[in-house]
Amino acid sequence: MPKDAAVEEFAGLVRALKARDGRSYEALGRRLSVSASTLHRYCSGATVPEEFAVVDRLALLCGADGEERRALEAAWTEADRARRRAASPAPVPAVSAAPESNPEPSAPEPAPGPAPDPTAQDPSAPEVPRARPRRGAPAPLAAAAVALVVLALAAALLGHPIRTASAPAPASTTPGRTAASLPFTWSIGSQLWEGGCGHTYLVDRAPRAVAPPPVAADSGAWAGMHGAVHGGDALVRITVQGRSPSDAVVLHALHVRLVDRAAPLPWNAYQMDNGCGGAVTPRHFAVDLDRPRPLARPVDGLDASGAEVRKIPAVSFPYKVTSSDPEELLVSARTAGCDCRWYLELEWSAGGRTGTVRITDGGKPFRTSGTRGRPAYVHDSAGGRWITDSDSGQTG
Repeated sequence: MPKDAAVEEFAGLVRALKARDGRSYEALGRRLSVSASTLHRYCSGATVPEEFAVVDRLALLCGADGEERRALEAAWTEADRARRRAASPAPVPAVSAAPESNPEPSAPEPAPGPAPDPTAQDPSAPEVPRARPRRGAPAPLAAAAVALVVLALAAALLGHPIRTASAPAPASTTPGRTAASLPFTWSIGSQLWEGGCGHTYLVDRAPRAVAPPPVAADSGAWAGMHGAVHGGDALVRITVQGRSPSDAVVLHALHVRLVDRAAPLPWNAYQMDNGCGGAVTPRHFAVDLDRPRPLARPVDGLDASGAEVRKIPAVSFPYKVTSSDPEELLVSARTAGCDCRWYLELEWSAGGRTGTVRITDGGKPFRTSGTRGRPAYVHDSAGGRWITDSDSGQTG
């Protein structure tokens, strides 16, 4: 299916949901924790959301049944493939590949799969002579060994097995309990921009080797291509949905765990602001990574979409979720003085069971680094190049 047709089919389904519900973009955006302009871009086909979770929640808000939601997910899958194909060509030759020496945890692509079976065989075993290493064969084995070492180091950092599946698989703290046994599902969005419009990334490249800023929906691919790290602030959205329509799961607390704290990265700061601006700042949990023991603190949101600015009161734990009433938790983790690697732990209970789920970025810690004193660049769309704040007249 041509990519334009796939995107238009998906956008048409989203428009139909919005029209059937009857609420304004602002009203629906408040419930989805996105700006009215972002939701409008979904409906117009200008942007395809990077994750299905926000669209699925829209479907639930608009009363879609299971068959409609499955059709919507199938349409989103095709539209997302079209979006990725359109975004795949590198705008500049220098960014055709990310630096091999610096794999960053913010990369959106899934970690490499399990090492191939030949690494588990004994090369000298006589009963399998074809597996005996010969002069022309060390390269695949060496690559597999490197992959195993990288996975082992990442697992040591977290103190927990690394999952290499593309979907963020929750890990129960009870030994032997698999993710499938959890009474709820969860997913994350880790490449979010404030209001869907502005963000800062740290990149270890000169401006001429950095591609123009992407639209927000393609931020994950852009960040992975450049080995980028969140600069100053990282937004993480956690979507939690129960498996049963009647048996609620209670979410009790969200804890912040620091894996490592180092000096801020000495890289250039690139600002993604494309000037759209959001009218809604959703309530969220603020985390100060510079504190000795960071906490997730509930914070009020603001709604400036109407004639008067309205406060959206913060809500503390506990929360309850079912299959028909999911919940989104937005975490804003800020730092000025560290290069911090961190993850979250979500406490839950249901039906006499209790547990803790570790929330990571696809099996790796989230990463946020301060930007104080770093050269800051904005993109000059007219000139097609990155320029400093002083050149753009945005300082002061």
